[in-house]
Amino acid sequence: MSDGEKTKQAELTALQAALAAEHAAVYGYGVVGGRIGTPRQGEARSAYDAHRAARDTLARSVRDLGGEPVAASPAYALPFSVADSSAALRLAAELEERLAGVYADLVRASSGPRRTTATASLREAAVRAARWSGHALAFPGLAERTDDTTGRAGAADTTPSGSPTA
Repeated sequence: MSDGEKTKQAELTALQAALAAEHAAVYGYGVVGGRIGTPRQGEARSAYDAHRAARDTLARSVRDLGGEPVAASPAYALPFSVADSSAALRLAAELEERLAGVYADLVRASSGPRRTTATASLREAAVRAARWSGHALAFPGLAERTDDTTGRAGAADTTPSGSPTA
């Protein structure tokens, strides 16, 4: 396999991981929307729509590279029970933090216009995560995840950034 083919394959793999994460985010925001309090329903709907659009764009990018877009799962395992508005806020923040991770991977694997788009998506996920959680990470999307309770680096996230969990 030539260097160009390896680069294309790495980009396609990162695109597929981002697409899988967007599928999970769309599912997750369906849950968030059903539990979030009225004052933030518009924000949840806006994020849901943004993730649907990102999902569709990623599927086109996968096809452009000759791949078959990964399909959405019928359901996703949530990281915790979402019984109320507070849990919905936590879920929305976690979805965005996970997306920042896969978009950071895509930034590393891509170039040109796709890298620009991935960088914008990373930024948008980080901003939404900060809005939902009330705190921002110093370097969103890095492989070294932060400790959720302190915001300090060092607590390993054992979930791969391309994980299909919501």
